[in-house]
Amino acid sequence: MARSTAPEKRPGFFSQLRTLYTFTQKAFRWLPFMLAGIVLLGIAVGVTVGLLIPPAAIWSVILWGVTGLMLGVLGALMSMTRLSTSAMYKKLDGMPGAAGHVLSTSLGRKWQASDMPVGINPKTQEAVYRAIGRGGVVIVGEGTRGRLTRLVNDERMKVQRVASGVPIHVFYIGHGSDEVPIAKLPGAIKSLPKAIDRTTMAAVIKRVDSVSQTLASLPIPKGIDPTRARAPRPR
Repeated sequence: MARSTAPEKRPGFFSQLRTLYTFTQKAFRWLPFMLAGIVLLGIAVGVTVGLLIPPAAIWSVILWGVTGLMLGVLGALMSMTRLSTSAMYKKLDGMPGAAGHVLSTSLGRKWQASDMPVGINPKTQEAVYRAIGRGGVVIVGEGTRGRLTRLVNDERMKVQRVASGVPIHVFYIGHGSDEVPIAKLPGAIKSLPKAIDRTTMAAVIKRVDSVSQTLASLPIPKGIDPTRARAPRPR
């Protein structure tokens, strides 16, 4: 029997809006009160403008009230969208793989990154991620700081071998004095000063990817079980 080739139906606007509201409301219980307040404030502003602008006719007040309602709804949607982003970061904070998700979705087209780590400790789940952009190369460590030392240093040396002179920045995810919270990671990376042009950036991406693919394709020596390999000890 032939399989159906009909394209998968995507959820509609209101379905997506309901999903977004449900997700955000779980993190911020006061969300419905805030949204209602923004809408009512918009209506109040519209009615006030209608009463102040002559002639203060009933039809003018109604039109301005409807305008205020539309502005209030727009303001509520914008506020909920911003809160949904905060809710996402709040949910991701402390989860393995959170750095990869943020790097691959929140940096925009000026940076290239993957949600897959470039280095990982299979025993403790510490992971290192990489992003390349106009600001240079960014290495992000996720996990316990002490156990990340070797992974970060290995990735730094690998990049330095093929991209000499390109700035390398290291960020550690966390809430310590010299760490970056997951919610502030995109802003911290985007604020880096431009250090290379587009041509150099493309060349660095190609070189680093080439080295990564070469290392990934190296054969594993006989007698070593990768599932039982010891995790590298911190220096």
